[in-house]
Amino acid sequence: MPLALLALAVGAFGIGTTEFVMMGLLPDVADDLRISIPTAGHLVSAYALGVVIGAPLLAAVTARMSRRTVLIGLMALFVAGNALSAFAPGYESLLAARFLSGLPHGAFFGVGAVVATSMVAPERKARSVSLMFLGLTVANVAGVPVATLMGQHLGWRATFLGVSAIGLAAIASLAWLIPHDHTHASPAGLRGELAALRSLPVWLALGTTVAGFGALFAAYSYVTPMLTGAAGFAPASVTLLLALFGVGATAGNLLGGRLADHAMRGTLFGGLAALGGVLALFPLMMRAEWSAALAVALLGMAAFVTGSPLQLMVMDKAAAAPSLASSANQAAFNLANAGGAWIGGLALAAGLGVTSPALAGAALAVLGIGVAAVAYGVDRRRAVTLQQTGALAGATGRLVATHVPQVNERSRQ
Repeated sequence: MPLALLALAVGAFGIGTTEFVMMGLLPDVADDLRISIPTAGHLVSAYALGVVIGAPLLAAVTARMSRRTVLIGLMALFVAGNALSAFAPGYESLLAARFLSGLPHGAFFGVGAVVATSMVAPERKARSVSLMFLGLTVANVAGVPVATLMGQHLGWRATFLGVSAIGLAAIASLAWLIPHDHTHASPAGLRGELAALRSLPVWLALGTTVAGFGALFAAYSYVTPMLTGAAGFAPASVTLLLALFGVGATAGNLLGGRLADHAMRGTLFGGLAALGGVLALFPLMMRAEWSAALAVALLGMAAFVTGSPLQLMVMDKAAAAPSLASSANQAAFNLANAGGAWIGGLALAAGLGVTSPALAGAALAVLGIGVAAVAYGVDRRRAVTLQQTGALAGATGRLVATHVPQVNERSRQ
């Protein structure tokens, strides 16, 4: 694997840290800015909104630019957003800075995935994407806990300055390690990139992402009350348990990349089935501390096994112009975050029990399998149609080749 993937992983580490650290800093931010915690929670939503808007928009605007230049520019925007967050004088300015920080998130992963796959042999594409995503999963193990502790002891503003420093390190790594010969602009241009989004298989792949990761976030958004209310853990233990989720996600990400290079669709179906199974067992596993800890790790592993194959499937369906579709998949991840949390909240509000969001997530995983099955059926029908068209064209060509010389011979006679 090329060393340049390390530069993409460093950027992913910074992005993953700033995305998830706000959850742990909400009480500190709320106290400092004299706002309620629910109001501070809008800072999380502002970042997610930035991701959803910025992913397709920035990928489209930069379609004709060198992908190396785009990656460096996106990371510069990331640094600016986090630096402005650190120096924000009030809530409104911090809300705007968080939105700005989210804008480059999806486009960075989308364009980065295209660059990563261009630097390796075809049989290593999924593994290259998983190594880029490794920075995101490691952020949950190390980056977020360290950044949260930094914010609690040095102030939340210091956290965002630290994240800005990670972004500067990523810029230096990208400039040094990303080669110029694998980062040319897409020959399709903006029109070709937009045309790729009119493909039904691309939208089915995006729908699989929304349903599959919606299953994860339906449960993960409410994992803290499950761990404290059902499993009996003390609130102070939750941070360590969430690190277990990051360990599982890291292992699942690496495993998914390796398996998807051998059988992309099989890995996707297997991962979604495993995710649904783990979520269905959550109510039982939350009855004891040891099994609850195991459930959190297995949740991260099962969910992130599907990360690389989902990203690669979207790129394959838009092979002629993959940057915009790849970035749109990151927007789909964040739609899954918001939609999954909303569905899990509906289960809680209906009084179905503290572990009911996990069962709602299991239903979403089944829906993801259904969408993936429809996508597989569409692909099979298209392959058969192309095969029949090719056979008909070949038969027509042979017929013409046989009869035209005979006609010419008769004409000469």
